[in-house]
Amino acid sequence: MTRIPQRLGLGGVAAVGVLALLTACGQAPSSATSSGAATKATSKYLPCIVSDQGGFDDHSFNELGLDGVKQAAAKIGSSYKQVQSATANDYASNINNLIAQKCNIIVASGFNLVAAVKDAATKSPKTDFAMIDDNSLKLPNVKPVVFETDEAAFLGGYAAAAYSKNGVVATYGGAQIPPVTIYMDGIADGIAYFNTQKHKNVKLLGWNEKTQKGTFVGDFKDQNKAKTYTTNFLNANADVIIPVGGPLYQGAGAAIKTSGKKAVLEGVDADLYNTDTAGYKSLMLVSILKNIATAANAVVTQAAAGGTFDNSEYVGTLKNDGVGLSPFHDYESKVPSTLAAEIDTIKQGISDGSIKVESPSSYTK
Repeated sequence: MTRIPQRLGLGGVAAVGVLALLTACGQAPSSATSSGAATKATSKYLPCIVSDQGGFDDHSFNELGLDGVKQAAAKIGSSYKQVQSATANDYASNINNLIAQKCNIIVASGFNLVAAVKDAATKSPKTDFAMIDDNSLKLPNVKPVVFETDEAAFLGGYAAAAYSKNGVVATYGGAQIPPVTIYMDGIADGIAYFNTQKHKNVKLLGWNEKTQKGTFVGDFKDQNKAKTYTTNFLNANADVIIPVGGPLYQGAGAAIKTSGKKAVLEGVDADLYNTDTAGYKSLMLVSILKNIATAANAVVTQAAAGGTFDNSEYVGTLKNDGVGLSPFHDYESKVPSTLAAEIDTIKQGISDGSIKVESPSSYTK
């Protein structure tokens, strides 16, 4: 497929790590800013993070971004500040709020904050930004941090096809934006590769890679829609559901439990088996990882070290462990015995270029 030459993603990570931010929803600016301190603040360098809709308790990308900032603050001996955006109307005011509080670097959680970051970074050149999931901003104080999650999603799609008893996998997104559809393209490619290798015909519902059309909730908050879409897919015989929408996996998990069907989930961004507190870890077959905490930690730590701010683009791939696949946890003994070895072989093939993964939403392909 023809790739979009300059894609929108999550930006700005240090070359030493896989910087990333997650999307979250939260309070309005008047009550949205909170601060946290490392054990004892010995550094005056102040890292901050602003979320998209979804919340820092999404057990996914927003939470991971905050974890990375917290880790960096503890490492450098500083305090940190965080602010949640309840709606898109909060982006600009929340960022300006953090600038006014003298934040040295602001991690922006996701594609939807690009316009607000561009405006703020232009007006406040002494404040640095890490722009997660976007590489369109070419400013000296903005570091793009992007991830080739189609590569990891290829592995997730292959695993889903290998596990499915009914030969039907389903996916849907939160919003139809490149950081979401890049996952869905990779899932489709992985299923297609499984079908070719195994001479099977596993179907994918919810996304057509050729037409770039599929099922989307419209945001990252509507659990009722997520539950409805999942129920529809279950009724269409899908037994592996892959929601690409941060906390929307919870609506999917509720639908599976209500249905009584023997279906499972795949997570995205975080290893949801480890992060879930909503009671759905028993449904987690595997998670497609975007190593955002590692990246956020790395970019903040490097920026705090001083010197000229590194605004070069960071791209997380399978080869540099910026993206990956989690363990199968409770399902390790329930997947085909050859699956782990097959995934290792595919990972090597993607890393050395012998297996092609292509997405119109790719950052580099």
